[in-house]
Amino acid sequence: MNAAERRDKIKSLLRGADKPLSAGNLAMEFAVSRQIIVGDIALMRAAGQHILATSRGYILEREEENDYFEHSLACTHNAAQVADELYTVIDHGGGVIDVTVDHSVYGEISTPLHLFSRFDIDEFLRKLETSHARPLSALTDGIHLHRIRCKDEVVFQRVEQALREKGYLYEKSSH
Repeated sequence: MNAAERRDKIKSLLRGADKPLSAGNLAMEFAVSRQIIVGDIALMRAAGQHILATSRGYILEREEENDYFEHSLACTHNAAQVADELYTVIDHGGGVIDVTVDHSVYGEISTPLHLFSRFDIDEFLRKLETSHARPLSALTDGIHLHRIRCKDEVVFQRVEQALREKGYLYEKSSH
């Protein structure tokens, strides 16, 4: 199998996957190094394919009609409250698409999260802990944006209210 055929197969696997696929697992699938897969993904992205890298692996962003409501919320909390904030969103019917911070040197830094269940959050938190990484919001004293996806605006308002009640929303009057 040549490199172009491997990239076609990777795209096919991503399209059919119901969960993120890690570079390590893809490398085993094709009997190549993880770095070869990382390079393949970079070339596929450069060719215009919408592949997202999450903490759990790669996903192919689907070009489907939006049958959901999506909006960003400004949040703030300390590192010990990350889990509670994320669980609050999920438990009230939302999904966490990404996190964005406004860094004083680099400007806007955003990374996809795609957290839609407690399992997703647990995996994300496990990776944070085992890698000894800090949340992106640590770069901005806890202030960050989350793009939240819900089935409709009513569910979004429920998520927003739950975060407000816990003091996780960054609001002008509170700071």
